[in-house]
Amino acid sequence: MSDSARTGKTANPTTRTKTDENANADLRIQQLFKLMVDNGASDLHITPNTSPGLRVNGEIIRVKIPPLNKNDTKRLVYQILTEDQKNEFEKNMELDLSFGIKGLARFRCNVFFSKGNVSAVFRLIPSIIPDFKSLKLPNTLLTMTDVSSGLILVTGPTGSGKSTTLASLIDRLNEKEAGHIITLEDPIEFVHGHKNSFVSQREIGSDTNDFQGALRSLLRQDPDVVLVGELRDAETIETALTVAETGHLVFGTLHTNSCVQTVNRIINVFPAHQQSQIRTLLSFVLQGIVAQKLLKKSFEPGRVAALEILIPTVGIRNLIREDKVHQVYSQMQIGQEETGMITMNQSLYKLVEAGLISPESAMASTTVPEELSKILGIKNKELK
Repeated sequence: MSDSARTGKTANPTTRTKTDENANADLRIQQLFKLMVDNGASDLHITPNTSPGLRVNGEIIRVKIPPLNKNDTKRLVYQILTEDQKNEFEKNMELDLSFGIKGLARFRCNVFFSKGNVSAVFRLIPSIIPDFKSLKLPNTLLTMTDVSSGLILVTGPTGSGKSTTLASLIDRLNEKEAGHIITLEDPIEFVHGHKNSFVSQREIGSDTNDFQGALRSLLRQDPDVVLVGELRDAETIETALTVAETGHLVFGTLHTNSCVQTVNRIINVFPAHQQSQIRTLLSFVLQGIVAQKLLKKSFEPGRVAALEILIPTVGIRNLIREDKVHQVYSQMQIGQEETGMITMNQSLYKLVEAGLISPESAMASTTVPEELSKILGIKNKELK
């Protein structure tokens, strides 16, 4: 982290004391945004009774300025809100938005109340869409997108890089295909220009009322590729499946930790009497699932992605249709050289073997610890 972050010089705190209620009166939100960019921070946290926090390489580090009071946090956050956004926030007590600062970067923001006071978290969005190769993503993902229709899901917890992976894939299609790409986002993050394709980016709340309404009218807008920012509920999921079934390539995200969990989430969000129909539809339209996590590197700054990839073979499609999803995990490990599939434990093991992450970090990230422990144990015996 730079000296400015450690000393707080950007915010000029040198003459202030922690007991001074006006200590941060001159602080501007733009100064904190610049501090984010200068220090490679992914997130900025603003909440009363503590100094602002920057998330750098997965860890939150506090900026060396006096703690913000409740007036500070409201003033700082309201500096980037329009009057309509202020009214919406005060009415709904939650607000999602994105915005750009010329010459600096774009940001995604969630504003909320904490103990009755205004708080916010800002996520930095790179102004340049990362190139697929620079992200070091496997070529299996490129093969996965070489289809004209179907459903591709990128999943993982918050902050796992889902948006970056999707932006990279959409950008590749934008360059390669001559078609119409429509994104439905809440809010818009990466901004895509028109390349070989036309790109229509629609933000929930400003360009359309909700995901459901936007998806219902989608087919009248002549799309080829559709990105649904988040598959939140049964209606959104069912409509996305239908759009994929009608000959369009649909991308979506879920907050799930594995490919099998993703399949179960999609099915179980529906009532029991509808699940058989959804299993059948999903088995036909699914083109792939990528579950990813970002882990802190062991011996150098930065983070590295662990990826689990499912490509639906004939056998896996049958298992989904026949309600035998619990057998999908073992099917993912068959013929991997031909299919390109990999489990999360295999990905974690490769990162440990390459010296990028520690065994402890791998164990903390797995959803099948018994299996990974056995794999790492075999490796340790070989080393001895």
